[in-house]
Amino acid sequence: MKETILDVDLLAFEQGTKRQQAAVVDGLMRSLGTGFVVTTSDLPAALLDEAYGMLNRFFALEATTKRQFNVPEAFGQTGYTETLVETAASEKLPDWKEMLNWALPLPDNHPLRRRFPTLYPEQLLPEVAVPGITAVLQTFHQTIAELQCRVLRIIATGLGCHHDFFTDLVQDAPTLTRAIRYPPMSEAPAAGHMWAAAHGDINLITALPRATAPGLQVYIDGSWVNAIAPEGQVIVNSGLMLERISNGLIPTGWHRVLAPSEWDRERLSVVQFCHPKPSTLLTPLSSCVNASHPQRFAGVMAADALEEVLYQIKLMD
Repeated sequence: MKETILDVDLLAFEQGTKRQQAAVVDGLMRSLGTGFVVTTSDLPAALLDEAYGMLNRFFALEATTKRQFNVPEAFGQTGYTETLVETAASEKLPDWKEMLNWALPLPDNHPLRRRFPTLYPEQLLPEVAVPGITAVLQTFHQTIAELQCRVLRIIATGLGCHHDFFTDLVQDAPTLTRAIRYPPMSEAPAAGHMWAAAHGDINLITALPRATAPGLQVYIDGSWVNAIAPEGQVIVNSGLMLERISNGLIPTGWHRVLAPSEWDRERLSVVQFCHPKPSTLLTPLSSCVNASHPQRFAGVMAADALEEVLYQIKLMD
């Protein structure tokens, strides 16, 4: 049977009958068998448009100005990352993209910041260059983070856990939001570069609202398929950490960003990577292990898994 990305209704899980709730769980789990699912977003279209407007102003600045917001010791966890830096694991050429990264700050004396300073850097957004951008981007972050928590409640139920299983895991976690500008491919320095080569995300799940142009492709049933988030909805893909916790029942959603052959303009997208706390032991849930599906993964700490991937993709040298 051909695998298909399904559209699930969060409200039917949260407000529906038990039969409706069960149908949502079944649909979401079947869809995540592809690594992807589509759901309604709480993000107002006006907020997304305002964020894109401010981000366009930032990315249009001179390169020397944007570099002022680079934080080398943050390894892509806040601030600006210029083009030709991030490189998909096992790829030789870096991605043709530049990025602005942010998260919600924790207090300086928070135990997670003291124990994992690499994953909780001092946040830096270009407020002095684009006044008002901090409030808009933080509101964006909070709205999408809450949406991801709601999706995780359905996933937890589908994995045989209490629906709040992930709630504590993601509390004060280094969940990261990233704005990505993909310049026109005609400006790439050499042949062979891609906007973003094929990869799987390291985190639990990733939310991808509507972008400003096509280009996202997802790997399903042995083929690359174009994927566009409809207005008012988000695409959610599963990450490597969720694959570990689910003992492989939910595979990582592999994807890439490829400029269409007829397209020679830029593309802007904003995505959010939902992480567990770095102290989380990523080990398969007992409900996902049985005689016909033996334990596939050993336990690994989330911080170690994340830092290994940051190293592999050239953000941590």
